[in-house]
Amino acid sequence: MPSDIFQPARVNFVAGSVIVVEGKNTSRFFIIQRGKVQIKREIDALIEEKNTIAGPGDIIGAVSAMAAYSFIETLIAVTDVTLLAVERDQYPALIRDNTAIAVKIIQQFSQRLRSLDTMLSRRTLSAAAGNDATHILQVADYYNGQKKYNLAFYAYQRYAAHCPNAGNLAEIKQKMMKIAPQVKVQRPVYPPDQMARKYPKDCLICAEGETGDELYIIQEGRVNITKIVDNQEMVLAVLKKGGIFGEMALLEDKPRAATAEVSEDCSVLAINRKNFEAVSIANPEIVSRLTSAMAERIWVIYKQIATTLIENPLGRMYSALLVQLEKDRVAVNTNQSHQCGFGFKELSGMAGIPAAEGELHSKKMLLTKRITLVNGKIFVTDASEAMRQTEYFKKAQRLGMDRGDAKR
Repeated sequence: MPSDIFQPARVNFVAGSVIVVEGKNTSRFFIIQRGKVQIKREIDALIEEKNTIAGPGDIIGAVSAMAAYSFIETLIAVTDVTLLAVERDQYPALIRDNTAIAVKIIQQFSQRLRSLDTMLSRRTLSAAAGNDATHILQVADYYNGQKKYNLAFYAYQRYAAHCPNAGNLAEIKQKMMKIAPQVKVQRPVYPPDQMARKYPKDCLICAEGETGDELYIIQEGRVNITKIVDNQEMVLAVLKKGGIFGEMALLEDKPRAATAEVSEDCSVLAINRKNFEAVSIANPEIVSRLTSAMAERIWVIYKQIATTLIENPLGRMYSALLVQLEKDRVAVNTNQSHQCGFGFKELSGMAGIPAAEGELHSKKMLLTKRITLVNGKIFVTDASEAMRQTEYFKKAQRLGMDRGDAKR
């Protein structure tokens, strides 16, 4: 049961001590009271701000603790340090007693999400996506080229609304008239104050580049979070019941960083800037769920970036699958079976591999008989296969022995 009183423990470490090791599980994060802590990560070689030093007042380890996954960083005491250790189940009490810390964590998560999202785009698609309304046109043209007319029509609408003085509006309207007969699903339009909403499969809830002031909590169904860069689509996440998206536009007043596509009929709860504070006060659990959902997104994107360190594309496919299994709380060191909510096309996107190339590697994965397809979705009959193959490709790369073959 969550604690009703916020009572963090005070812990001390001498200089040089390892506080937490990357890859280990934890249920708590820390607030530094005294001293300095070094933060080291597996992906430090890919980022400019490597070997970060945190000091008094900084919050460390919150991502892994709030997401309830393994640590994605190693924490080392640079000096003698005193930390306040906050258990995950104390977080609701912390929100109630010290909202400033909760707000600081959410803002920290929001900034980190944008940074990691940009990095992942660069690693997998060789360029970062645009971050303004003009990018909506690229999104629309991509979906038009893929004959996803429901999605394209909405994106063209949003481009016209956001760029009313653009010189190409006549051309855009012609495109819309041409594809209008092909639009089979009408996207519902709701008034801003209506929180409970339903969206049918194959429509967009929002497109990257458009402005917005709402976050969404999925009540039923599934939503794919994607980005379009250089006329390629990358799947950032496949969200199901309980998933939250759109929080960065709500918190930072910036354009949408990604597109939300409904992959299964869904019901969502929409929270905007006007009702966010009232909802938070009336139901602190919303803030707790938001924090946990953001932490999970950061954890998954971090793991996806770490996956790009694997040079062999088949190895990246296995690593991307392993990340999704861990995300779904599958015991990956056992022969547990699991039905995934996505197919190989989505998995290829998560691995940063073009769909055509991913299709070739998916055939190799199917040959193991431990991975199959059920109704177009990946079914893993033995979860340890993903871990075993991922570790094989990592080891082969370290030893310079990678010949592109999976371990049998």
